[in-house]
Order: sequence, then structure tokens, then C-alpha cells
Amino acid sequence: QVQLVESGGGLVQPGGSLRLSCAASGSIFSINAMGWYRQAPGKQRELVAVIGTGGKTTVAHSWKGRFTISRDNAKNTVYLQMNSLKPEDTAVYYCNTYPSYTYWGQGTQVTVSS
Repeated sequence: QVQLVESGGGLVQPGGSLRLSCAASGSIFSINAMGWYRQAPGKQRELVAVIGTGGKTTVAHSWKGRFTISRDNAKNTVYLQMNSLKPEDTAVYYCNTYPSYTYWGQGTQVTVSS
């Protein structure tokens, strides 16, 4: 059974930081690249960052230099460090494999506002 449990979101002021975590089923985590995705209000879900099984990372242009993806294989957990947050970063953030499974977790809400 696939499990994806995101956490770490919240309300933060512009310029602040958050660290998101995602605990994934071991059955999918160890053999797949993992990604963070986001869905902003009124928009489609989009890919933010990817990390391969060997640790190679790719961050989409919009977030490059501000967001960092990492994984702890011993804990089946993937992280998204978000720095210098902007109001336009407000969205629900999800993790999933890359490419993604059809199943999605509940996501974690990130709100950037003063």
C-alpha cells in the first residue's frame, strides 16, 4: 500500500523559511526518484523539485536558489527546504514519486503572508 504523508507547512512571513517533510512507503521510496509538487489556488499541480535515488537533484527554474530537496533513505523521507519565501509560494505542497503515482497524499498547506 502506497503511503505519502506530508508535513511541515504553515503560515510564514515573506522572507521566512520552512522545511517540509514527506514520509513515504518503503516499497516505493527506495526504488524511485522522489519529487515535490505544488498546487496554487486556481492552478494545476506543478513539479517543484526532484531527487534521484542516488541523490542527484533538480529544482525547477522558478525556485532554483531558494528551495533545496533532499532525502534520507534510512527514514524513507524526502525534504524540501524553502528559503526566502514569497507570497506566490503559497500553495498546497505534495510529495510523490517522479514520475508520480496516481495516488496522492493530503499535502501540506504553505501560506506566505504578512
